[in-house]
Amino acid sequence: MANLTREAILAAEDRTFGEVDCPEWGGTVKIRSITGLQRDAYEQSLIEQRGNDRQMNLRHARAKLIVMCAVGDDGRPLFTAEDLRALSAKNAKPLDRLFDACRDIAGLTDDDVKKITEDFGETQGDESTSDLP
Repeated sequence: MANLTREAILAAEDRTFGEVDCPEWGGTVKIRSITGLQRDAYEQSLIEQRGNDRQMNLRHARAKLIVMCAVGDDGRPLFTAEDLRALSAKNAKPLDRLFDACRDIAGLTDDDVKKITEDFGETQGDESTSDLP
């Protein structure tokens, strides 16, 4: 393989796409890979800092990644941050299927999640289900 130049790397169209069957919702959801900047933002969203105290914030963790990856046929995002609560309130089975596919296409592994969480003691849990619509 040839060594790449700066120009070649920056010009490369490297986004990948996939589809996830969601029969519970009556179809498929198109997903795309995320950028390095988006991955950093996702990982940072899992950390809650209060002074010197850092805790994991797993609230809407699945929905946050799905919002970043799910796109329409035109390649534009299906969801916005305002959809997190409503998306999190959907059936867990298709959400898990979508989340797993989004993790794969984003290159997030179980080891990556371990690295993010290894410095934390207690994990902040999800909000009460009574808080969801």
